[in-house]
Amino acid sequence: MKTQTLFFSALTLSAMLILSGCAGDPQEAPAQSPAASASHSGHSMSQSVSANDADMAFASGMKMHHEQAIEMSDILLEKESIPEDIAALATRIKVAQSPEIERMDRWLADWGMSDLMDHPSMEHGDGMVPKDEIKALKEASGKEAAKLFLEQMITHHEGAVDMAETEINEGSYPAAIDLSKDIVKSQNEEIQEMKQLLAAL
Repeated sequence: MKTQTLFFSALTLSAMLILSGCAGDPQEAPAQSPAASASHSGHSMSQSVSANDADMAFASGMKMHHEQAIEMSDILLEKESIPEDIAALATRIKVAQSPEIERMDRWLADWGMSDLMDHPSMEHGDGMVPKDEIKALKEASGKEAAKLFLEQMITHHEGAVDMAETEINEGSYPAAIDLSKDIVKSQNEEIQEMKQLLAAL
């Protein structure tokens, strides 16, 4: 009987040691595949990195900037006798920038910032078109309106590229930096396109 008891005790101890070895160190995280690890890391970074002052200035300023680009495009598209390729460009600007405004609105709300922030310094800077020039665009027609639109939008885009490059260099919010890179690429391409359209008028 005593021998049998010792046998079962030894068997129980062996089983416990095996299970302990299988369980491993409870403090050690389970291994992940490289893809899963990268995905988790990217998600964590986008969620954990806070916006800094540069991000907030970019989102609030670029939102206002985009809103004026859409206003200018609407003014042009309401006119008659506008060359088809220039009207198509104005439509593309609206289609591209409207959802970007919505994204920046969401960021500003997430950051607890008012979407009615004033940027008086932008009225004559960062490529913003002054009110008297907007008035001239409204009053122009046909080829003259198309010419004014292109001239104004080239300057406007150049200002947007400068703002986006500042965000790339000084921002910390990954999504805002990604948007800035897209803006630099797409608006530089449109600047070249508009210069060609202007030369052809």
